[in-house]
Amino acid sequence: MHNRENNIILESKNLSIGFGSKKNKKIVASDINLRLEKGKFFAILGRNGIGKSTLLRSFSKIQKHLNGDILLDGKNIEQYTNKQLATKLSVVLTERLPLSQLTVFELVALGRQPYTNWIDKLSPEQLKKISWSIDITEISHLKNKYFYELSDGQLQRVMIARALAQDTEIIILDEPTAHLDIHHTFKVFSLLKKLVKTAKKTIIISTHEVNLAIQLADNLILLSENKTHQGTVKELINKNAFSSLFPIELISFNKKLEQFVIKKS
Repeated sequence: MHNRENNIILESKNLSIGFGSKKNKKIVASDINLRLEKGKFFAILGRNGIGKSTLLRSFSKIQKHLNGDILLDGKNIEQYTNKQLATKLSVVLTERLPLSQLTVFELVALGRQPYTNWIDKLSPEQLKKISWSIDITEISHLKNKYFYELSDGQLQRVMIARALAQDTEIIILDEPTAHLDIHHTFKVFSLLKKLVKTAKKTIIISTHEVNLAIQLADNLILLSENKTHQGTVKELINKNAFSSLFPIELISFNKKLEQFVIKKS
């Protein structure tokens, strides 16, 4: 038990997330109590608008949470400066990149910004981290291309490489397969699983690829209207937690298959 306590890297206590000011709050989700262990693959699941992206943005301090506490390595996230936080966690969002003349190599190298001023000042050690990030994401053949020449699947791997070059223990990804076909979706999930296993990263994603997440993630966070559940697939099945995830008119959770299936009319 003591070892598990030491292994908690990210924690939320009585967390409320949403939008607005102290006087005019719009709460999206509340009473979120989560404990995330190092070196695991976490997937956040739930219907549209339930708060998946808002939770990730709150975890990364991009968006201020409304109430409660977020602890990173046992320290309140509000006590981290932006530069300190950039050495602890990296973020891959769904927003399109602004037009520029950056090559893939230069885009990945931007991951080193928390440690250096600009690409001209990259040390041999930093170049080594960039090269490793490019190699492990299998984009070496793309490094001299301009990023706007890439397909969506290629660009997503480049963005993951940039996060890896940032050399953080936690990588947060918001809908990393949102614009991808099934082939590239599986490639991204497989890459993330590999990064947890070989690079010892803690990966946290939000996704609509529910059945794939159930198969590949180590731990699931289910956001529903009234409650947040966290656990392994087996633990959540025992709690009947999947039954509250989506409206039951069209789909249901098959405990034997451990998958959501379409209801037969």
